[in-house]
Amino acid sequence: MNKRVAVTAMVLAGAGLPASALERHEVPTLYEAGHFYAVPMLETGQRLRLLVDTGGAGGGGWYVLGRKAVSRLQLATDACSVDEGKAEVVTSLAFRDGQGLPASAGTPCHSVALVLPVDGAVDGEDGLLGAGYLPGHIWTFDYPARKLWLESDAWTPTRGMHAASLGFPRDGQGRAQTGFARIGATVDGQPFDFLLDTGATARPTDAGKSTATSLSAHGIGVTSYIVTRVFERWHREHPSWRVVEHGDNLLGARFDSRLIEVPEIEVAGWRVGPVWFTERPDAAFGEQPGGMSSYMDQPVVGVIGANVFMHFSMTLDYPAAKAWFACVEGCRAIQAQRR
Repeated sequence: MNKRVAVTAMVLAGAGLPASALERHEVPTLYEAGHFYAVPMLETGQRLRLLVDTGGAGGGGWYVLGRKAVSRLQLATDACSVDEGKAEVVTSLAFRDGQGLPASAGTPCHSVALVLPVDGAVDGEDGLLGAGYLPGHIWTFDYPARKLWLESDAWTPTRGMHAASLGFPRDGQGRAQTGFARIGATVDGQPFDFLLDTGATARPTDAGKSTATSLSAHGIGVTSYIVTRVFERWHREHPSWRVVEHGDNLLGARFDSRLIEVPEIEVAGWRVGPVWFTERPDAAFGEQPGGMSSYMDQPVVGVIGANVFMHFSMTLDYPAAKAWFACVEGCRAIQAQRR
């Protein structure tokens, strides 16, 4: 799903839970080549396939649906007035017991999903659970176990988990204005700010496929992104770091993406590596309108994606603005951290 699609509303509503907030729930998902897809079942027996994408579009507590999915499932839609504009929304979805998604509270027009003006599916997904929907909850992405959990409001970190602070743009009352989370990480001894992005997608060329941990049937995998100016600096200062020309064609003719392998990355008190980064244009993460940094609390130079997260069970505590990482495989502690 093209996470750069403009959306009508970026101001988040509080996403409340019913009584189930006292319990932990496993979200019905498929795990494919590093991506989690939520697959809730409607009362009709049909399933949605929603990319769980912390860097994906959305607002107002909505999840996002493509127009093809709305048509296929014959979902009722309506026009919703938001910030002096109009958005097409899905008014309701009925799920089978135990096979649904938690509802967000206070969504515009009491609707459940935003309909994208254009379809941006990359790997056949119907839509996404993105930065409009995920905040307000606590989620555990257990990559090695391939399970996604909605945690209770009483969740607390366990021994051995390391914390990383998350940054969100906030208004004068301290309320988050978007759900895009900034996380710090260190490469080659230098600190950088990134978007935390479980949906960062790779579509490697034949030249780039040797770098992929795994790929879906359509050649889709996961990656991390870095802007050209940092890519060039890394390449200049470390000519021994491997580079793959023409390594990814997710952006097609718009941008010929190179890949660079960094020996290790430090995040939340853990070292992981080596890690491949896919090049992205500087403007894609710039501070100008439409650049990713314009939605963040501070400028970012790219994203950290699931080719890093796959070593961890990662819990995103949106209300507390914290990410907690439990190392499962292929990571090393930098130093003991206090909880």
